[in-house]
Amino acid sequence: MVKVNLGGCKSFVSDALYSDYIGKALDAYDVLAGEQGAGNDFLGWKTLPCDVTEDIICRCESVRDLWASKGVDLVVVIGIGGSYLGARCAIEALSHSFVRKQGVPQVVFAGNNLSEDYIAEMMDLARQRNTACVVISKSGTTTEPAVAFRLVKSYIEETYGKQEASQRIVAITDAVKGALKTLATQEGYTTFVVPDNVGGRFSVLTPVGLLPIMLAGFDVRAMLAGADSERESLLVRGADNAAVQYAAMRNLLYSEQGKGVEILVSFNPKFQYLGEWWKQLYGESEGKDRKGIFPASVICTTDLHSMGQFIQDGSRNMFETVVTVENASREVVIGSDPQNLDQLNYLAGQRVEHCNRMAQLGTKLAHIDGGVPQLEISVDAINEKTLGALFYFFEFACGVSAYLLGVNPFNQPGVEAYKKNMFALLRKPGFEAQSREILERIK
Repeated sequence: MVKVNLGGCKSFVSDALYSDYIGKALDAYDVLAGEQGAGNDFLGWKTLPCDVTEDIICRCESVRDLWASKGVDLVVVIGIGGSYLGARCAIEALSHSFVRKQGVPQVVFAGNNLSEDYIAEMMDLARQRNTACVVISKSGTTTEPAVAFRLVKSYIEETYGKQEASQRIVAITDAVKGALKTLATQEGYTTFVVPDNVGGRFSVLTPVGLLPIMLAGFDVRAMLAGADSERESLLVRGADNAAVQYAAMRNLLYSEQGKGVEILVSFNPKFQYLGEWWKQLYGESEGKDRKGIFPASVICTTDLHSMGQFIQDGSRNMFETVVTVENASREVVIGSDPQNLDQLNYLAGQRVEHCNRMAQLGTKLAHIDGGVPQLEISVDAINEKTLGALFYFFEFACGVSAYLLGVNPFNQPGVEAYKKNMFALLRKPGFEAQSREILERIK
């Protein structure tokens, strides 16, 4: 379902070198498939497409139906990192760009920043609407979502009463421990489990992603089916395995040619949050031990008018991975104009998507000529099945690529440093001693 085209790299690498890296990628594939590598206790995502039970989906449907019966028209999903990016990616990709889907609640996201303006504006919206909440956290103590949840929980309890609040709050958390699990048990919230063997950035096909996506009105069974179809194709070991090809080429460009920046490109703005999800997946999985390809993303043609100059003519330390959608879901034809003041009559009768494709092809040729290799990953359309396939493809390829790079794909030791400093500056109990030292350092 997901196809890889490496034609845009052929002028940059030799067949012999690529063949060598295919061999290395296949060795890394064997580590992932054999589940013997570093972090192998976090491989539950590999079988999620077929492990998600009908009972889990039915429980998600029960939440959806209960909230529909209450007239809920706003769901605040609280989480950060992998606890929200996959769901937001899917909802943004599948939704109408301008019109909210009728008959389903609007899904908004909080707990992914500490901006007071953002939180205040989200609360403004909650006060105008019939509100419910999904809170996602393994621990319940991560600062950003914990702050947002304290505020949203208080509002829901004050507005609807504690008993009704227990039916308007769903917690997705640890099975047995943690502050959120304790609270959910005390208050009687419906709960879903974040599996212990699935890290946050790999969790989109658990209730972490599936419940918000369903609440927004989309078909999670089709998404799981698309992911499972991709899983079956990637189980076939060989040089033509799409994940192996992607991992081999990106590591070749990084290790042999110093291409330390990968730009994920799409010519469809519906994939803006695919880029955000992908950046976390690859940034947290590979950026460690002083290694890793820096993940960036752009949406074209929009960003050709801002970042295009740099990509075309700036530092030659980058390559592009373009996610292509082969078939648009809508059709818009350019008409003729008698005056032709805009000089566009030569396009009369053409679809807008034809212009988009020619812009993509022209950009590809220009960037290759400018020294930027280009990989292409394509799907036939944007729908639940193809999104499921893309999620699984990038996750599997990430595991292969990180093992090829020589790092543990499933830990993230570097994310704690800022937290310790922040806790000290906020004078969190237990961090008082560090506070004095940090205050001296930042003077």
